[in-house]
Amino acid sequence: MRILVVNVNTTASMTEGIGRQAAAAASPGTEIVPLTPLFGAESVEGNYESYLAAVAVMETVRAYSEPFDAVIQAGYGEHGREGLQELLDVPVVDITEAAASTALFLGHKYSVVTTLDRTVPLIEDRLKLAGLSDRCASVRASGMAVLDLERDPAAALRTIAAAAELAVTEDRAEVICLGCGGMAGLAEEVVARTAVPVVDGVAAAVTIAESLVRLGLTTSKVRTFAAPRPKTFTNWPPRVAAARP
Repeated sequence: MRILVVNVNTTASMTEGIGRQAAAAASPGTEIVPLTPLFGAESVEGNYESYLAAVAVMETVRAYSEPFDAVIQAGYGEHGREGLQELLDVPVVDITEAAASTALFLGHKYSVVTTLDRTVPLIEDRLKLAGLSDRCASVRASGMAVLDLERDPAAALRTIAAAAELAVTEDRAEVICLGCGGMAGLAEEVVARTAVPVVDGVAAAVTIAESLVRLGLTTSKVRTFAAPRPKTFTNWPPRVAAARP
């Protein structure tokens, strides 16, 4: 089984970290292929960057020339999963939805701990669109920028753990979801601080993707996610086409 795990930003070191977390969660025999978008922002922290990342992720997957069995979109609260489902005949799993749906099996209410406050509405909207918002106790911002997670991991861990503690004590969350692909690998320390289950979206997405492949299931194509109709696209995408291997 080969699973593509696509970062939504162009920071290669973050792609590598996401890939390591995905590989650690994968079953024997599952090959994890981490991909960095061919274009886009170094970090995704708002609507403009998120919409741009959606296009970049789709084009990066389209440019991948080897066979694969599933795709994971490794961006929390980002746009684009629906477009990938139209394009592909294999399962597509978004880490936002993977983390939240996994949390539903573990407690009555879950909270998401994310990066900047400006990303909170994006995550809330994604959870609502996915039908996962009813049991969300809160989406809490840690105040850390995405790239801060790599610049100062110790400070990031302290800040994220503190936000998770507040989600448990003040919002009555029983499960914590780590709300950024760059938080991969922090779950153990947050568990130690909160004493509740902590769901890493990348790891959850890998196990869900593997299960869908083993069950022989993929996206329904009869209506919402039918393949795009053949059309002429004007001047698109000239720079992306040049970047393809």
